[in-house]
Amino acid sequence: MDTNKECILKLIKMSIWEKGTVQINQQIYEELRNHTVSSLPAPVLSNISMEPELRMRWKKSIIYQLSAYMKYTFFQNSLPISVPYVILKGTAAAKYYPYPEYRDMGDIDIMTRPEDFDKACQEFLTAGFSIQKRLNREVGFAKDNIVIELHRYFAALNDPKQAKYLDDLIIDNINPSHNLPDMVNGLVLLEHISQHLENGLGLRQIVDWMMFVDKCLPDEKWPVFQKMAQKTGMETLAITTTKMCEIYLGLSEHQWCKNAKNKLCAELIEYVLSCGNFGSKLDSKEQMALLRGMQIKHPIGTIKNMQRRGKEEWSGAQKPFLRPFAWAWRGLQLLRENPKLLGRINEANQLDRMLDNLKVKRNKRGLAEFEDGQFVKKRKRQ
Repeated sequence: MDTNKECILKLIKMSIWEKGTVQINQQIYEELRNHTVSSLPAPVLSNISMEPELRMRWKKSIIYQLSAYMKYTFFQNSLPISVPYVILKGTAAAKYYPYPEYRDMGDIDIMTRPEDFDKACQEFLTAGFSIQKRLNREVGFAKDNIVIELHRYFAALNDPKQAKYLDDLIIDNINPSHNLPDMVNGLVLLEHISQHLENGLGLRQIVDWMMFVDKCLPDEKWPVFQKMAQKTGMETLAITTTKMCEIYLGLSEHQWCKNAKNKLCAELIEYVLSCGNFGSKLDSKEQMALLRGMQIKHPIGTIKNMQRRGKEEWSGAQKPFLRPFAWAWRGLQLLRENPKLLGRINEANQLDRMLDNLKVKRNKRGLAEFEDGQFVKKRKRQ
């Protein structure tokens, strides 16, 4: 791990547990922004050594975050819908932080009961919100620079029974406070990590989980949460992520994660640091190369696809004696388009193995999808 990465981890430890000192440069500050945790050090900013110009810029961004938090909280507490709903992530995670207002906000995620979803959509439109995106999983509404994602369903797991179990937990716990019980909320935060592992996960989601564990998951409560994690296939992810937070982010030790593999913890923190929030440090070509590399683990299907594309795009494939080699031509084209492809393939294979070891890999077994009021396994990715 390089010096900048070590500095970032040390700064997060210092920000949450208020221990130590550290020196920051512009590059490290930008890394914190990439991971959407740049406001986290606000309480200890005076103990951080940096250039005056950077300090002033940082203070301005923290003031902006405080303003955004107040705005988000106001919107969240006055949503123009009459149906019961629950808040997912966002402030539901921030409440575990020492200073919730310094948890950077993205959008407001809420979920209603299935029978109330269409009515909630109509009420947002009537209140002057516009539709930003429309997916089977959620509809995004926007107004006054606030984005609200209304979820039809939340779980994105391989197994329909696991997905139904998590969504039923959420729906059954919708209440007038709009907040989930801590154990269910923690399971949502863990699944949020699982959802974004393949395409890039940053430190904000990791810190969300760490603060939940610190406040709500001492050793005596683990057996209750363990059963829930097992029913969603995320027990190994919970144990490994927690141990990783203990090793690298200063979380106090828990007996229930003591048997986690340190090597897997090291692989996970390196991967998180390399990605940024939702893969923000990876450009689209890098992400495509990673996904393509994971597909190349299945060589027969990959070669068939390359042969098909080669026959379509290569003029030489019109000659019968060259046609069988269209896949090789397509392979050379891919290397020209992305000279780092071979390195990305190796990284993708490492990621593939890590996901296997965490037992959350999605590209092999297919995802459960919500259709006609139930979760079904729609497809298998090859």
